Amino acid sequence: MTVQNIEFSKLQGTGNDFVVLDCAAHPEYLEFALNPVYAAKMCDRHYGIGADGLVLVLPSNIADTQMRIINSDGSEAEMCGNGIRCFARFVYEQGIVQKETMTVETLAGVLVPRMILDADGSVMGVEVDMGEPILDCAGVPMIGEGQAISVPILVEGTEFIITAVGMGNPHCVTFVDDLSTFPIEHWGPRMEVHEAFPRKTNVEYVQVYNEGEVRMRVWERGASVTMACGTGSCATVVACMLNGKTSRDVLVHLDGGDLRIRWDEESNHLYMTGPAENVFTGSYPWEV
Repeated sequence: MTVQNIEFSKLQGTGNDFVVLDCAAHPEYLEFALNPVYAAKMCDRHYGIGADGLVLVLPSNIADTQMRIINSDGSEAEMCGNGIRCFARFVYEQGIVQKETMTVETLAGVLVPRMILDADGSVMGVEVDMGEPILDCAGVPMIGEGQAISVPILVEGTEFIITAVGMGNPHCVTFVDDLSTFPIEHWGPRMEVHEAFPRKTNVEYVQVYNEGEVRMRVWERGASVTMACGTGSCATVVACMLNGKTSRDVLVHLDGGDLRIRWDEESNHLYMTGPAENVFTGSYPWEV
């Protein structure tokens, strides 16, 4: 048995944390990252580095660079809003992409992050054009026809009124009166695997404060409760707007911090603005 050291960086965005691997410079890392056993071990908070997922940097034939996301259980996600901000900061600061506005290939399509810089050129945050929301059930995907806006589903005999939104990955948004007492750890895993969602779903529980401010907690598909979810925040604002609860420009309060989400009426695109911060770098032993 030999040991190969994998060089990594850890970044976080509103408490949603990721191990970033430069698979463009080190193609051999991809074998490790795509092995569910190794990926889950690396993300383990007791026996590994600890993260909500792996963010992989890869070359692209259609964009400036490519991002892939591996969840902490070893499954692959189509997209991650907090992940793409961390990805964008990493490739910008490492000189992999030397543009303040870049294109990133993902399994959910090509997205466009823009660096927000201070006077000395340091990254203060990242704004991402997240594209258009998907409301048709077939695109979410969700079983059914047309759109699922304020529709009931039964979970273990309890009715939830949900709105389904696709952001390149599936989301199920439901409104609650008091998030501080709502048992997300009980209902989250049950709603994630509801039969209405053939590829499972992320679940957002939302308390509306006013037309410009909401509180959201998320049960992420393949990762359980996380501190934040960028695509989930976008889905939340879409659901709020469609149900007449907020405006199109909303500050979303998450366990790990705040995200500003704007749903542009003219383009129909969602714009997410928030932090992406370096945590530490290191080497991880890969036994082969």
